[in-house]
Amino acid sequence: MIYFILIAYILIVFIGSLRGSSEEADTPESYFLANRNLGTLSLFFTILATNFSAFYFLGFAGAGYRVGYAHYVMMSLGTAFAAISFYLIGTKVWSEGHQHGFITPAELIYHKTGSPSLRWVFAGIMILFTFPYLALQIIGAGYILENLTGGTIPYLLGASLLTLFTIAYVWIGGMQSVAKTDLKQGLLMIALMFAAVIVIANSLGGLEEAHLQVQQLKPELFSRTGSNNAFPPARWFSLLIFWIFCIPMFPQIFTRFYIAKNLSDLKKSAWLYAMIPLFIAILPVIIGVLGHLTFPDLIGKETDQILPKMLSAHSPEWFSGLVMTGALAAFMSTLDSQLLALSTMVTRDFVLPFKKDMDLKKQVSIGRLWVVIFALVGLAIAAYPFDTIDDMGRLAFGGLAILFPVTLFILRGGGVDHRWALASIFFGEFILIGTHYGWILRSASLGFDTTILALAVSFSILLICKLLSTAQKII
Repeated sequence: MIYFILIAYILIVFIGSLRGSSEEADTPESYFLANRNLGTLSLFFTILATNFSAFYFLGFAGAGYRVGYAHYVMMSLGTAFAAISFYLIGTKVWSEGHQHGFITPAELIYHKTGSPSLRWVFAGIMILFTFPYLALQIIGAGYILENLTGGTIPYLLGASLLTLFTIAYVWIGGMQSVAKTDLKQGLLMIALMFAAVIVIANSLGGLEEAHLQVQQLKPELFSRTGSNNAFPPARWFSLLIFWIFCIPMFPQIFTRFYIAKNLSDLKKSAWLYAMIPLFIAILPVIIGVLGHLTFPDLIGKETDQILPKMLSAHSPEWFSGLVMTGALAAFMSTLDSQLLALSTMVTRDFVLPFKKDMDLKKQVSIGRLWVVIFALVGLAIAAYPFDTIDDMGRLAFGGLAILFPVTLFILRGGGVDHRWALASIFFGEFILIGTHYGWILRSASLGFDTTILALAVSFSILLICKLLSTAQKII
């Protein structure tokens, strides 16, 4: 039954990709941006499905198991607040993109500053820090297939198979295929997670009874700060505002600001993005919390598999297979978008500047080649994953967030000298990586998340630049 469900899903997605390829997909705007023609619902679901991925299915459930409901409050509100940046950044990106025909984030940065070095650094940072998040999707797919098949398909083989399948439909249809599959995958993801909570809770005697039992065993899972004081006030505040800076800097999200049919569709999708996470973010966290009743002693990487473990323990095989297929849909909807965004940036930001006479079909061909290369590199990273999915995601998210101050100053702050912009990015990333690897003491962040310290430095550098510029004009 499980194999039947998987094969049926793969066929449905593949047929959808063929529909995408039947439309014109031989120009950069059609292959990379679906001709900038997505309406409100299509745009919302492609943003949602792209952002809610392995980090949602496995990461949220695992964090719910380790930390409790504090993780839900922080993540749901933080994600909702990210819609603010859709207005601050997204609306300007849309306007500039439609006016000048930009396809990549760094093309806009180059147009505003005239600096090739800033363009390459900006694109390079996006590519570098997207890799851990890209690999995270492949890791999630490997875990799911291994659990679904009882080990018949081992982790690395499963990750490889799903990676090759994703390469195939992205190669065929580009953004047309991605957008079509994201709509289906987003709806499937939400419906199946609701069903999973209901089935598991009923198996444990009902949602209320199950929670009463967990509260007796682990009351700290219901506290504001979470288990082991995971979210003291400073860290709580840090992670609530963190997503405002981070989410628009995902290259796969940034490029989606370009593809809205009009500004009204982008604004409506932003409102939906602010509301829907409040309802769906709690679902995997519930399953993670209830996991203590069935699997009380999981640690480290094991906690990220609490969702498939709970489904296997408390639902029929066919239902477990169906829900995990929904999880695979979430992984693939992020992986396909990341592959497309990264291949676009290499083609347009690193190849095209040196081969300005390259025709449009050649650009698409090179983009397809880089889809394969990036997928294989992500698979290589997935062969040696981090301790937990949460850890892997945080490093990727922080590195991308450091690009927000420069983007904001360029689009909303009247511009900035490219040398100061480079300094802002360099010092921000140095502090982030330094604290992650212990070169800089974490105590330097005064209890706040280390990314907030790095962002504060980046913003401060740009503010100093603006003050000096203003002073020079006065003098």
